[in-house]
Amino acid sequence: MMKKILFFSAMLTGSLFFAQKAKVYESPNYSINVPDGWKSTNDSEIINIFPTSQIGAITISEYHDLTLPKEEVKKFILALYQSQDQENKVKDKKGQKGYTEYLYEHFDEKEKLFWITKVFQKDKNLYLVSINCGQKFWNGNYMTQFNETFNSFKIKK
Repeated sequence: MMKKILFFSAMLTGSLFFAQKAKVYESPNYSINVPDGWKSTNDSEIINIFPTSQIGAITISEYHDLTLPKEEVKKFILALYQSQDQENKVKDKKGQKGYTEYLYEHFDEKEKLFWITKVFQKDKNLYLVSINCGQKFWNGNYMTQFNETFNSFKIKK
């Protein structure tokens, strides 16, 4: 019994030691956790969050007063990547705060980049959040950090 308690204590301590610290990037309309040591830039209201090694980035764009019918959102996402995929490859579901959430994963063969994109749409508001990461880095710690950061995106309104 004592070995189990020591093992559990060691696991808990180890997981706390290796847990990634993060700061929160706040905008008036959303927030996202930025891992410690990563940078964030605001280029004409397009937010880029990336590790200092610059092997990939998370990009956030927001649009208001955008007239894009729900029937066209999947086509819009596929057009971003000039993808020949069928629309059913873009998954949709009801998301947070009444937004419809779309998810699309794409691998760019030419550039050897993984792209994961989420689009949140409600009325004339649209948030486009995407990960791009070089294929050779899309594993282990980088993949975990990108996904944790990506999934921490929260709409405030």
